[in-house]
Amino acid sequence: MSKTLVITGVSRGIGFAMVQHATQAGHRVYALSRTIQSLKKSDLLYPYAIDLTDENAIADFANELKQQGVQIDALVNNAGALENKPFSETTTAIFESVYRVNVFGLASLTRLLLPLIDLKGQVLNISSIGGVDGSSKFPGLAAYSSSKGAVNILTELLAEEYKATGPAFNALALGAVQTEMLAQAFPGFKAPVSADEVASYILKFALEGQQFFNGKILPVSSSTP
Repeated sequence: MSKTLVITGVSRGIGFAMVQHATQAGHRVYALSRTIQSLKKSDLLYPYAIDLTDENAIADFANELKQQGVQIDALVNNAGALENKPFSETTTAIFESVYRVNVFGLASLTRLLLPLIDLKGQVLNISSIGGVDGSSKFPGLAAYSSSKGAVNILTELLAEEYKATGPAFNALALGAVQTEMLAQAFPGFKAPVSADEVASYILKFALEGQQFFNGKILPVSSSTP
């Protein structure tokens, strides 16, 4: 059965691959990213150039979907900002730039789209294993990993707040995935899985995971811890 998804961070990497998998499976996708040149509009794909730090732009998008009578089966908050820098060299501005995308933009989009999300659907936040308590941590990711920790707690809080009505809220805490963003932050590092492989898994979970999980932060990583 065809579903309707909103996916963020779609210009490259995991988000781009998710869009391809979803449309090939016959699902309708509203794809959000600051740059959308890599995506072509079709009967199933609706690209929107939106900066998630611009709440007015998010509100306009939500209003447009509302006017069209769109009902969303899954919102996948995949967009992310990553800065690899020693803590001693970070600034408030760097922390703010990361949190504005990873936490504040995610929260704004989720809040404004909630009235349009099927109560049996799901909000799936793409987090990081680095934001999970007790996992391996890496120098240089103070802003990024701490922002993902905030996303994890937010996921649990929203699942509790909406548990009586739905939708479900879950987060997939990814380990290293071979993407352009990873390559820019860690030149020369080779991740064990590709963006395409992970995108296929995330899409399946986005459409079915709420049947089995709510309020869960699920590590998707072969590393230990």
